[in-house]
Amino acid sequence: MKKIFLLLFIFFSFVQVSLADQISCDKSDFAPVSSVIYDAAYDIRYYSANNFTGNRIKGYNAPVAYMTKEALKALSVAAEDLRKQGYRLLIWDTYRPQKAVTNFVEWINNPNDEGDKSFYPKLQKSDLLAGNYIAEKSGHTRGSTIDLTIIKKDGSFVDMGGTFDLFSEISHPNYKKLTRAQKKNRKILHNAMVKAGFKGIDSEWWHFTLKNEPYTDTYFDFDVE
Repeated sequence: MKKIFLLLFIFFSFVQVSLADQISCDKSDFAPVSSVIYDAAYDIRYYSANNFTGNRIKGYNAPVAYMTKEALKALSVAAEDLRKQGYRLLIWDTYRPQKAVTNFVEWINNPNDEGDKSFYPKLQKSDLLAGNYIAEKSGHTRGSTIDLTIIKKDGSFVDMGGTFDLFSEISHPNYKKLTRAQKKNRKILHNAMVKAGFKGIDSEWWHFTLKNEPYTDTYFDFDVE
């Protein structure tokens, strides 16, 4: 009897893990941000070498931003709110293929490739994985997470006190050593995104995930193209 219970436990544990790690290449519920938000600007970092690896990332075959349609609907609400305040969105990353996340981990485990040290000036490369800056599974891969900032309507810079993917306490949303203007700018972005149905994280002021994301246990792997 004990053996039967043990086998059942192993079986159901395996089923749970399998479901949690479901991979899909179905992009039918995704759409480009540009199809919904007409005035967003783009700097898709993983399509370029301007990121912590110093190279274009696997799966990024075009500088396009995709999200689930449900997340895009919420993002359009935030965009309209910010538009009324004199801002528009600048997007760095949205949906991220699983192969791209795997590429990050491969880079971390390559002792011969330092990448761009300016993104992690006070850390060792191995700290990026051990310190949860980079994970083997990313919310971006579920399609309802976005990395973004705000710019003025004319495209001019808005000072947030730190740049995208800077692995440092400076990137924490409530970092104490910001100027009053920088704190205000971060709050403008944060408030608009939260009001529209997104939630942030403690380590990156630019990172937001739809609270009621449609795919909580599915990681997608179609290419960005």
